[in-house]
Amino acid sequence: MKKLLFGTVLAGVVAIGAACSNDSMQGHDMANMKNKTPEVSKQLPSATNMEVLTGKEIHLTAKEALLQINDKVKLPVYTYNGSVPGAQIRVKQGDTVKIHLKNELPEPVTIHWHGYPVPNRQDGVPGVTMNAIQPGETFTYEFTATVPGTYWYHSHQESAKQVDKGLYGTFIVEPRNEEKADRDYTLVFDEWISNPDESNMDMSGMDHSQMEHGSMNSMNHDMSMYDIFTINGKSGSAIKPLKVKKGEKVRLRLVNAGYMSHKLHLHGHDFKIVATDGQPLKDPQPIKDELLNIAPGERYDIEFTANNPGEWLLECHGNMKGTGDMKVKIQYEGEKGNTDKANATENLPVVDMTSYGNQELGEFTLDQKYDVEYTMDLGTAMGKDGMVFTINGKTYPETAPVNVKTGDLVKVKLVNHSPTDLHPMHLHGHFFQVLNRVGGSD
Repeated sequence: MKKLLFGTVLAGVVAIGAACSNDSMQGHDMANMKNKTPEVSKQLPSATNMEVLTGKEIHLTAKEALLQINDKVKLPVYTYNGSVPGAQIRVKQGDTVKIHLKNELPEPVTIHWHGYPVPNRQDGVPGVTMNAIQPGETFTYEFTATVPGTYWYHSHQESAKQVDKGLYGTFIVEPRNEEKADRDYTLVFDEWISNPDESNMDMSGMDHSQMEHGSMNSMNHDMSMYDIFTINGKSGSAIKPLKVKKGEKVRLRLVNAGYMSHKLHLHGHDFKIVATDGQPLKDPQPIKDELLNIAPGERYDIEFTANNPGEWLLECHGNMKGTGDMKVKIQYEGEKGNTDKANATENLPVVDMTSYGNQELGEFTLDQKYDVEYTMDLGTAMGKDGMVFTINGKTYPETAPVNVKTGDLVKVKLVNHSPTDLHPMHLHGHFFQVLNRVGGSD
């Protein structure tokens, strides 16, 4: 296992998901993110159940719908194929796939394949790798699925807005040679605002490009506006139970598409973390009654053996408003009765991913020769419209590029000068290896 820590990093070959903690996000108000327009909502179709699309040619449509989160809350959302999460794309390692995206939304859209190594022109970043797909247009993404694992896709056009409205889905690449689990479930975590009309929800006045490119002027420091936490677009009793049989091997693919970290507790079973951000771990050890902290953009694959018949929970721990409803039942077929109870406020240890699994010698070292070296001093400053996040004192697109050639070895040093803010970084199109952190060798 290569330790996933921010420090001096090497750009090698796909990005690790962004990571923010609940504490670090408490100060950022995303209240303007999920707008509600009742007069339009009445005309929208209801969101359907998530479908699974297989094969080498996939068709997606970006369109509006109404999402019934629980028995009380229904919100207008953006979808891929009419569901939140969008359709799961499930392909075989080595397949060359074509994904046709038709845009039926009232605004431009794209798809970014988060963490996946695709050709530059397929990466889905408007104004950088492609033009945004305009309303009524269709674009075809084409690439070879070279790396197996659990990934996700989402819009990168005004992504702070469109992802928050539900425009994301999961992308699973099945390995050529691997014993499959008896049950394979994907769980996507997110947060919503139950009464956006009462939260001064008005998207029209917001400059989302500023949010993506460094400005925080649209954020008023109150993540508590998010009062509903969901798994696969549902909350509380609306979440469909996971069925298992005694003796089965169960794989759970956990994906965080929201803005907050979520600490997850699997009741009644030992489990192993077999992959992080799509990458397999070496010799993972059993874990019991510890919390797995999944940060925004991250993916964890965990496996357990169904050896404890009854009804159990996978639940989120914490004290945020929506925490209690972010839980899913694990039900043994043929078993009756509830053998478990929620304990979301219990203080349990958190899995230390920096020491989990057996360490594997990385391909690169801190002191070897690199073709390109670049230092990123990360900070915050006051801009003309409010606080901004900076790299070497500048915000995008004024930040200096890292100029490289094919085959170059690149070392990037990240230094956080902000007194309180974390700065999670997501590298597109490449894997990277962490070489050291806080001046100490790892």
